[in-house]
Amino acid sequence: MEKNFDQWKKRCLSKADLSKKASVDEDIVHLVSLLNSHEDYFTTSSCSGRITVMDAAPERCGVPKKDLTWLFVSHSKCKFEDVTAALDKSCGNAVLKFEPFVLHVQCRTLEDAQLLLSAGVQSGFRNSGISLGKTGKIMMAVRCTHGLEVPLSKQGSVLVSQEYIQFLIEIANEKMEENLRRIERFYQRIQTTGMTNRRPKRADREERLTTEDNRSITPGQKKDKPSRQSDHCQSGSMVAMDEDLHLSQWLNGAL
Repeated sequence: MEKNFDQWKKRCLSKADLSKKASVDEDIVHLVSLLNSHEDYFTTSSCSGRITVMDAAPERCGVPKKDLTWLFVSHSKCKFEDVTAALDKSCGNAVLKFEPFVLHVQCRTLEDAQLLLSAGVQSGFRNSGISLGKTGKIMMAVRCTHGLEVPLSKQGSVLVSQEYIQFLIEIANEKMEENLRRIERFYQRIQTTGMTNRRPKRADREERLTTEDNRSITPGQKKDKPSRQSDHCQSGSMVAMDEDLHLSQWLNGAL
């Protein structure tokens, strides 16, 4: 599985960024770089958090993003003029949203994922979790429910007062500030807990395990081959897991 992980990481990090921005958000470049420099992690998608005004046609409310018009997007705090200018362009049902930081990280082992999950939860991202794929991929999602979504207009007509819009912007900006503080806590916790240097190099680890294994064999004794039943049970348990089998309940006791 380690060989597969290294191949997945190399393939993922060599791909072009397909997001609208086509680059990592400025406020999380240091965090993404830190995780990608670690031999046991790599990031697959991320967003530092954003404030948006989106417009949907009246008959298409509640539809996927592809049917929405983005009137305003900011990955930092916004101003009153930003939102009102976006509302002037609305011809449907406009919504003001704050979406917090989200990060998806593929991990080498469950132990690695559990360490990252612990750091995320303790930093304020309490909706984080781990999932296992049928191919053995171990994904860890860092996220929280620290969001905001408020409708502002209907069929192009603004429904709320200027004072209320200003009030909502203040709330959204406060949430953005708290969001950035949590990101920094997450980054610092990864550094201070020694996660980036806790694991010895794979070659050293394999050599140490081989040496310890050989010491346990008495002279003239042949080394036993691994049990087929044991191998089958281990791989079978991985294959039987669903694509998005969440481990939150299992990990609660460990955290």
